[in-house]
Amino acid sequence: MAVWSEVALSEVELTRIDAEFYRPDYLAAKKAAGSRKLKAYGAAVLHPAEFTRRYTEVGHFVLLAQNNRDNRYDWSTKQRVAPGLLSLISRNRLEFGDVTITRSGANCGQASVIGIELENEPVYACADLLILRSESVDGHLISTYLNSSVGRLLLDRGAYGAAQPHIAPSYIKEIPFPATLLSIELEVRQLIIDSRKFAMESDVQLAGAQQILESALGLNKLTFQKPVGYVAQLSNIEVSRRFDPEHFFPAFSAFCASLPSSVALDPLSKHLQFCQRGKQPVYAKTGLAVINSKHVQPNRVIREGNRFALANPVDDLQIRSGDTLINGTGRGTIGRTAPYISDTPAVADNHVTILRSSSLDPAYLSLYLNSAAGQMQVEMHQRGTSGQLELYPFDIRKFLVWPAPGELQRDLRDLYDKATKAERESKRLLEQAKARVEQLIEAAVQP
Repeated sequence: MAVWSEVALSEVELTRIDAEFYRPDYLAAKKAAGSRKLKAYGAAVLHPAEFTRRYTEVGHFVLLAQNNRDNRYDWSTKQRVAPGLLSLISRNRLEFGDVTITRSGANCGQASVIGIELENEPVYACADLLILRSESVDGHLISTYLNSSVGRLLLDRGAYGAAQPHIAPSYIKEIPFPATLLSIELEVRQLIIDSRKFAMESDVQLAGAQQILESALGLNKLTFQKPVGYVAQLSNIEVSRRFDPEHFFPAFSAFCASLPSSVALDPLSKHLQFCQRGKQPVYAKTGLAVINSKHVQPNRVIREGNRFALANPVDDLQIRSGDTLINGTGRGTIGRTAPYISDTPAVADNHVTILRSSSLDPAYLSLYLNSAAGQMQVEMHQRGTSGQLELYPFDIRKFLVWPAPGELQRDLRDLYDKATKAERESKRLLEQAKARVEQLIEAAVQP
């Protein structure tokens, strides 16, 4: 059924004459938010300075657009820039309560707030973000509002462009902000701070598990100097049928040569009952959640914003609790691995490979494959060009893994479960804060 809005010429805003800007749901959200705009609360929107994206091991911590999520931060990727760039990025330094908004791309309009993260060290925003700073309203409340049903619609309304949507700083200041929300400012702020504390606890538990495993494998003592050149045996080329130099890069061989005497590696195929990519989903309005590459993060499966699909007719291709998922395509995503612990089945798309093992705990296998030992093998076995890298199931089966003693696998699983519990509590508090905001907005518009 067609829907439309009729807008008088005098009601045209910000010189926007595109019909999308006046969608009925956008106009309803604007009405629900009231007439007082963010700029009336002393809001300013800053565009961080651009700088050369040469990342280093040490230096100033940079907040990337890929870190910026819905009222939270995803720290699975951390980048730093050289100390010498401080003069260029000084204006990008974030202050407590600054709201960070992704300004372009598929995640355009995602908003979060920087807070207790600054207790560790200064953080500088990259130029793919916008910084919203208010003189009179706490950023934790603003970010939570922008992630509410009304706030999200108003952010979506400001996007322009088709293939590469953007949101303009001038529009953000014009977003209406309900004055009634000021009554819960301190409550929401504390909920978000508590949520971040649980998120940090989750990260600490996962990092601890990773460190224990890498120490047992001797990775913490491994030193490897990249050679100018290296030699491959013709017999190895014949067996592997590989001619690309990356496959024979000696880093993994150096790791194997330095293994502690108590560690022996096995082919992963020896421990797998199932190793196969998912099929192209048959999408539907309801059904099972689809897990694609963006949902498989290091040691975490994201169950947010999933599309739905019909159940796969091949039962083995349904993701089930205890499976381990590994991304099979794409630079930057290939090789990312996570255990699937949920009791609710899901559907893997054709870029995600399902691993099923009865002898390796899924959390342990995920930690191993995300460690340097696993990622070196991802680089060794991936195929294709930089435009489209592929990691096929028959190559994944060739990976060498350590079937760690059961006690160690259980200890690592225990740390993983503690991390998962803390993450769930963090998300619960975020939802509680958002619900409080939405309750007040709804109450204000009731006749």
